[in-house]
Amino acid sequence: MSISLMVLSLLSGVVAFMLTALVLQGTRHTTERMSFALFTASMGAWALFVGLFLLTDHQAVAEVSATLFYVFAVMLAYGLLAFSIAYTTRLEGRVSSRKLYIILALPMAFLVVGASVPGVLIHSVSITHDHIVGLDSGMYTMYCIVFIAYMCLALRYLLASAHSNESSEGHPKLIVGVICICLPIASYFNLVLPLLGNYLYIGVGPILVLPVALVFFYAIIRHSLFDVRLAVVRSVAYAMILVTLVAAYFGLALLLSKMIKVTFLNPSQLLISFGLALLLMLIFQPIKLFFDRLTSKIFYRNNYNSDEFYARMNQKLSTPADLRNLLEQASDEIGRTMQAEQSFFFVWYGSKKHMSAGSKRHAHLLPNEVRKLDKYTREFGDVTIIKTLVPEDSSISSLLVRNKIEIILPLLINGSVLGYVALGERRSGNYSRRDIRVLETIADTLLLAIQNALSVEEVRELNATLQQRIDDATKELRASNAQLQKLDEAKDEFVSMASHQLRTPLTSVKGYISMVLEGDAGKISDMQRHLLSEAFTSSERMVHLINDFLNVSRLQTGKFMVDRRPVDMAKITSQEVDSLKTTAGARNLKLKYRKPSYFPTLYIDEGKIRQVIMNFIDNAIYYSSEFSTITVGLEIVDGDVILTVHNEGMGVPESEKAHLFTKFFRAANARKQRPDGTGVGLFLSKMVVTAHGGKMVFSSEPNEGTTFGFRLPIKKLSIPPVEITD
Repeated sequence: MSISLMVLSLLSGVVAFMLTALVLQGTRHTTERMSFALFTASMGAWALFVGLFLLTDHQAVAEVSATLFYVFAVMLAYGLLAFSIAYTTRLEGRVSSRKLYIILALPMAFLVVGASVPGVLIHSVSITHDHIVGLDSGMYTMYCIVFIAYMCLALRYLLASAHSNESSEGHPKLIVGVICICLPIASYFNLVLPLLGNYLYIGVGPILVLPVALVFFYAIIRHSLFDVRLAVVRSVAYAMILVTLVAAYFGLALLLSKMIKVTFLNPSQLLISFGLALLLMLIFQPIKLFFDRLTSKIFYRNNYNSDEFYARMNQKLSTPADLRNLLEQASDEIGRTMQAEQSFFFVWYGSKKHMSAGSKRHAHLLPNEVRKLDKYTREFGDVTIIKTLVPEDSSISSLLVRNKIEIILPLLINGSVLGYVALGERRSGNYSRRDIRVLETIADTLLLAIQNALSVEEVRELNATLQQRIDDATKELRASNAQLQKLDEAKDEFVSMASHQLRTPLTSVKGYISMVLEGDAGKISDMQRHLLSEAFTSSERMVHLINDFLNVSRLQTGKFMVDRRPVDMAKITSQEVDSLKTTAGARNLKLKYRKPSYFPTLYIDEGKIRQVIMNFIDNAIYYSSEFSTITVGLEIVDGDVILTVHNEGMGVPESEKAHLFTKFFRAANARKQRPDGTGVGLFLSKMVVTAHGGKMVFSSEPNEGTTFGFRLPIKKLSIPPVEITD
């Protein structure tokens, strides 16, 4: 009986270590993972040292084993409690506090130290007749209290989770049930009986605790609490092989013992045999992996890991690349992994355009061949085309044979064929169902990557087309601009030349008319005086216009200069008003101006400022309504000289106000009212005012009148200009 318990206890320890190894395979060492690993590892060590204590005949080994199975027993209880807390809080969507784990670990740490120090918990170990451990009653009572408290707290957390969590599919209830059945029995054999000096049945404890660990592990997998499902799947076959080897080993040992009359089941030999079996289990997997890799290299079998292949494909497909490079990289990866002679894509895009790209020297499907594939795909749906399954007398079969293709995977989007993935013959053997499933699994990823690449291609083509159009338009605009600049230069040159040529004869005309008016040529009649006065006024206006043109020409050539001298603005404004009163009266207009009694002297260009004032008043005369009043104002506001000329005329249209002070611009109603205007007066006025550091004043309402004027800074213009000498 004791030998069977020893063997089962040792097997429980091995299984517990296997569970620990599975849990620790993950990369994220969470609280749940580490507490469960502590629970199973402690259980494995506890079971092994219980078995070793019962098997050994050496006093020192027995003392060490007794100490360690008491140490790992209390660590097991704490691990179960810690995992129960982490497990239930995770199911409830909460996060447990680390301080709680630290506080609960303090009693465990105290007992571990007490069990490890000789004479505190363990007084003596005897192996003379039976294996017995002498315990300190007080310390052992404390040990039992802590152990039972850990178990009760773990049970309390699991019961609370079983009642509150309806989505747990009964797993906490199952765990609670197993704990309620196994742990009381295990406690009787491993806590109560040892207190009475009976250690014959302590191997029952590990055997009964093992189902608890297995049920926990089952719940973990069902809830995906750890990412161990894949590890479990890969380890099932290995575990079955190990169990089979151990069972076969001990079966052969029993058979040989009966055949050759030699016993292999005394404790020392059994321990040695178990160690050899454990060693065989440990070295079996590395040897198996070595030969698997060797045969894979030789026969091209099982030579790729599907998860690693998916990861490589995702990396290549997620890397930005144009369509051709994307298809070539994907074909290279698929061909290398599947050991295909050739691998390539055929993709439709644009308006009946197509692209074929893949491994070196791959077959090139003709468009009419691909249309046959399109028809076949529409008929049979999204089905992988395999050469061995296609009827030999069909056109698709001859297409596959002619191009040495074994598999074609259609790529469909919303029922329409986007393209195909084609694989040639395999270098060794045939394609398996697993290969087909792997290809079909990456179909959606390929579709998405190709669509993204096609979108990028369309954007690039659109950008290239737009850039070409922009370049062409820019070229045309530059040519037009150059032509306009030449025309503008020719116009400026003509204006400058014409102004200079007209100025001399016009000055002579003005002088002769002035002489006749003054009586130098004899007495003239009133009618003659009136006509000559009109001619003199017109010639004077012509002189002003020529001066405007000359100033515009000087602006273009950079020769426009402001000659600032001390000037009485009030006086020159009055003079300009007086000179135009006759013209205003001839049009039945009243010209009103109130000269300030005192006005500061300003350093300005008298001739140019006079020309600006005259332009404003002249425009007001020509664009005012008959029998209206033109008001000229001159005042000082906030340290600025402000001159305004207001008329009650037709006003300036709202849509044309922004262009009013540009060169040669005239509003539509102004051209209709006065066809002979030049459009340089306001432009030149703004240049003169700006050159003096001032700003234009302008306001207008259609059919209500317009105000033109300027503001000049008194502080700046009260200081004489600095004379520059050579």
